[in-house]
Amino acid sequence: MIPIETIAIFFAASITLGLAPGPDNIFVLTQSALYGRKAGILVTLGLCTGLLIHTAAVALGIAAIFQTSVLAFNILKIIGALYLLYLALQAFRASPTTLDEEGKQELLWHKLYRRGIIMNITNPKVVIFFLAFLPQFADPSLGSISTQILWLGTLFIVATLLVFGTVAWFAGFLGEWLKSSAKAQLIMNRIAGTVFIGLALRLAVTEP
Repeated sequence: MIPIETIAIFFAASITLGLAPGPDNIFVLTQSALYGRKAGILVTLGLCTGLLIHTAAVALGIAAIFQTSVLAFNILKIIGALYLLYLALQAFRASPTTLDEEGKQELLWHKLYRRGIIMNITNPKVVIFFLAFLPQFADPSLGSISTQILWLGTLFIVATLLVFGTVAWFAGFLGEWLKSSAKAQLIMNRIAGTVFIGLALRLAVTEP
């Protein structure tokens, strides 16, 4: 059993990290502003699903591959950057009218959740971060390290849900306004596309 003091410190650190400006919360912010609160929540759930995968990878030792292999790190990095560029292209080509079409809107929810997953799991920096961060709070004298890492990863995901859910909720107010203005939607799509390009370039130049 992880001591309550360790849990409290870890949870506080996780909340602080979630609040720090970064690719994931910027992604949630832009998607919530474009498509509303539900979209932001779905993206957040997708990102957290990716965190589940990262947690399992650290617990099983798979994540160490990306820390020791430059090739594996770069392959994942390139995939992530290309995906972000694809999202940028989609944003630049998006038509405001699609937001009002019910059938396409339902399809959009599925795509947004998937976007969150892909964006998270194709960011090798998240793998390295988890590999460095989670074990710091695990104690071999308390039992299985893998089990402790799974618990810590779950706590991190809860913190992420709280922080990103809050971001999505407040950004949703902007989304409600955008729905009433085709021109505003168009501008926001252009901003989102630019943000995606910036995130892709940032990911492309990261080093192991």
